[in-house]
Amino acid sequence: MTTTKLTGDGNWFEDFTIGQRMRHFRAATIDEVENNFLTKQVMNTAQGHWNEEAMAGSPLGEGRLVFGLITGSMTVGLTSQDTAENALAEVGLDKVRFKKPVHHGDTITAYTEVLSVTDADRDDAGLVRFKHWGRNQHGDVVCELERTVLIKRRSHWSNGPHGQ
Repeated sequence: MTTTKLTGDGNWFEDFTIGQRMRHFRAATIDEVENNFLTKQVMNTAQGHWNEEAMAGSPLGEGRLVFGLITGSMTVGLTSQDTAENALAEVGLDKVRFKKPVHHGDTITAYTEVLSVTDADRDDAGLVRFKHWGRNQHGDVVCELERTVLIKRRSHWSNGPHGQ
Protein backbone atom coordinates (compact mmCIF):
# COMPACT_ATOMS: atom_id res chain seq x y z
CA MET A 1 0.00 0.00 0.00
CA THR A 2 1.32 3.46 -0.85
CA THR A 3 1.24 6.37 1.54
CA THR A 4 -1.25 8.28 -0.60
CA LYS A 5 -3.80 5.50 -0.06
CA LEU A 6 -3.79 6.38 3.65
CA THR A 7 -4.81 10.00 3.11
CA GLY A 8 -8.15 11.54 2.24
CA ASP A 9 -9.28 11.89 -1.35
CA GLY A 10 -10.40 15.52 -1.25
CA ASN A 11 -7.35 17.43 -0.14
CA TRP A 12 -5.01 17.52 -3.13
CA PHE A 13 -3.94 20.87 -4.59
CA GLU A 14 -6.62 20.60 -7.31
CA ASP A 15 -9.38 20.22 -4.70
CA PHE A 16 -8.98 23.65 -3.09
CA THR A 17 -10.86 26.69 -4.44
CA ILE A 18 -10.65 30.32 -3.40
CA GLY A 19 -13.42 31.16 -0.94
CA GLN A 20 -13.97 27.53 0.08
CA ARG A 21 -14.83 27.29 3.79
CA MET A 22 -14.58 24.37 6.18
CA ARG A 23 -15.59 23.61 9.74
CA HIS A 24 -13.22 20.88 10.83
CA PHE A 25 -14.75 17.81 12.40
CA ARG A 26 -12.47 17.39 15.39
CA ALA A 27 -12.29 19.69 18.39
CA ALA A 28 -9.91 19.53 21.34
CA THR A 29 -10.02 20.55 24.97
CA ILE A 30 -6.81 22.17 26.17
CA ASP A 31 -5.78 20.70 29.49
CA GLU A 32 -3.31 21.70 32.15
CA VAL A 33 -0.73 19.26 30.77
CA GLU A 34 -0.34 21.01 27.40
CA ASN A 35 -0.13 24.44 28.96
CA ASN A 36 2.22 23.63 31.83
CA PHE A 37 4.68 21.52 29.84
CA LEU A 38 5.21 23.76 26.83
CA THR A 39 5.01 27.06 28.69
CA LYS A 40 7.75 25.94 31.05
CA GLN A 41 9.81 24.34 28.24
CA VAL A 42 10.03 27.66 26.38
CA MET A 43 10.59 29.54 29.65
CA ASN A 44 7.56 31.77 29.28
CA THR A 45 7.64 33.24 32.77
CA ALA A 46 4.38 35.21 32.62
CA GLN A 47 2.65 34.44 35.90
CA GLY A 48 -0.73 34.22 34.19
CA HIS A 49 0.37 30.87 32.78
CA TRP A 50 1.86 29.41 35.95
CA ASN A 51 0.21 31.01 38.95
CA GLU A 52 -3.45 30.36 39.73
CA GLU A 53 -3.44 32.92 42.56
CA ALA A 54 -2.10 35.65 40.30
CA MET A 55 -5.16 35.22 38.07
CA ALA A 56 -7.72 35.55 40.87
CA GLY A 57 -9.96 38.48 39.99
CA SER A 58 -8.13 39.11 36.71
CA PRO A 59 -9.97 40.98 33.93
CA LEU A 60 -8.73 38.14 31.65
CA GLY A 61 -10.88 35.63 33.50
CA GLU A 62 -10.40 33.17 36.33
CA GLY A 63 -7.78 30.46 36.07
CA ARG A 64 -4.42 30.23 34.38
CA LEU A 65 -4.10 31.40 30.79
CA VAL A 66 -3.10 29.03 28.01
CA PHE A 67 0.11 30.11 26.23
CA GLY A 68 -0.94 31.60 22.87
CA LEU A 69 1.34 29.39 20.80
CA ILE A 70 -0.43 26.34 22.22
CA THR A 71 -3.75 27.82 21.11
CA GLY A 72 -2.32 28.56 17.65
CA SER A 73 -0.74 25.12 17.32
CA MET A 74 -3.94 23.42 18.39
CA THR A 75 -5.92 25.43 15.83
CA VAL A 76 -3.52 24.51 12.99
CA GLY A 77 -3.37 20.88 14.12
CA LEU A 78 -7.15 20.56 14.05
CA THR A 79 -7.17 21.74 10.42
CA SER A 80 -4.40 19.47 9.18
CA GLN A 81 -6.44 16.39 8.28
CA ASP A 82 -8.42 18.46 5.78
CA THR A 83 -5.75 20.91 4.65
CA ALA A 84 -2.32 19.32 4.86
CA GLU A 85 -2.50 15.55 4.53
CA ASN A 86 -0.92 15.90 1.09
CA ALA A 87 1.49 18.67 2.08
CA LEU A 88 5.10 18.60 0.99
CA ALA A 89 6.09 21.64 3.06
CA GLU A 90 4.79 24.27 5.43
CA VAL A 91 5.84 27.48 3.66
CA GLY A 92 4.58 30.26 5.89
CA LEU A 93 2.59 31.16 8.96
CA ASP A 94 1.71 34.79 9.55
CA LYS A 95 -0.88 37.32 10.67
CA VAL A 96 -1.24 35.37 13.92
CA ARG A 97 -3.66 37.07 16.30
CA PHE A 98 -4.96 35.95 19.67
CA LYS A 99 -8.39 37.51 20.09
CA LYS A 100 -9.60 36.23 23.48
CA PRO A 101 -7.96 34.48 26.43
CA VAL A 102 -8.03 30.69 26.58
CA HIS A 103 -8.07 28.87 29.92
CA HIS A 104 -7.55 25.26 30.97
CA GLY A 105 -10.63 23.27 30.02
CA ASP A 106 -11.57 25.40 27.01
CA THR A 107 -12.42 23.45 23.87
CA ILE A 108 -11.16 24.70 20.51
CA THR A 109 -12.93 24.07 17.21
CA ALA A 110 -11.14 25.08 14.01
CA TYR A 111 -12.38 26.65 10.78
CA THR A 112 -10.68 27.41 7.45
CA GLU A 113 -11.14 29.63 4.42
CA VAL A 114 -9.04 29.17 1.27
CA LEU A 115 -7.52 32.56 0.41
CA SER A 116 -5.45 31.66 -2.67
CA VAL A 117 -4.50 28.72 -4.87
CA THR A 118 -1.40 29.33 -7.00
CA ASP A 119 1.14 27.44 -9.03
CA ALA A 120 4.49 26.73 -7.44
CA ASP A 121 7.89 26.59 -9.08
CA ARG A 122 7.45 22.84 -9.59
CA ASP A 123 4.98 20.73 -11.58
CA ASP A 124 4.04 18.22 -8.88
CA ALA A 125 2.60 20.67 -6.32
CA GLY A 126 1.03 24.07 -5.79
CA LEU A 127 0.68 26.65 -3.03
CA VAL A 128 -2.51 27.06 -1.03
CA ARG A 129 -2.95 29.95 1.39
CA PHE A 130 -5.44 29.36 4.17
CA LYS A 131 -6.99 31.53 6.84
CA HIS A 132 -7.56 29.43 9.96
CA TRP A 133 -9.40 30.44 13.08
CA GLY A 134 -10.24 28.73 16.34
CA ARG A 135 -13.35 29.26 18.42
CA ASN A 136 -13.90 28.31 22.02
CA GLN A 137 -16.92 26.43 23.35
CA HIS A 138 -18.83 29.73 23.60
CA GLY A 139 -18.29 30.53 19.90
CA ASP A 140 -15.73 33.29 20.55
CA VAL A 141 -12.85 33.54 18.07
CA VAL A 142 -9.75 32.99 20.19
CA CYS A 143 -7.11 32.71 17.46
CA GLU A 144 -6.76 33.54 13.78
CA LEU A 145 -3.83 33.15 11.41
CA GLU A 146 -2.84 32.67 7.79
CA ARG A 147 -0.85 29.68 6.58
CA THR A 148 0.71 28.79 3.23
CA VAL A 149 1.25 25.13 2.38
CA LEU A 150 2.91 23.42 -0.60
CA ILE A 151 0.44 20.65 -1.51
CA LYS A 152 0.84 17.70 -3.87
CA ARG A 153 -1.04 17.66 -7.17
CA ARG A 154 -3.22 14.59 -7.60
CA SER A 155 -2.11 14.38 -11.23
CA HIS A 156 1.49 13.67 -10.18
CA TRP A 157 1.22 11.82 -6.87
CA SER A 158 -1.90 9.63 -6.90
CA ASN A 159 -1.88 6.13 -8.30
CA GLY A 160 -4.22 7.07 -11.14
CA PRO A 161 -3.37 6.97 -14.84
CA HIS A 162 -0.98 9.96 -14.59
CA GLY A 163 0.38 9.23 -11.10
CA GLN A 164 3.54 7.42 -10.16
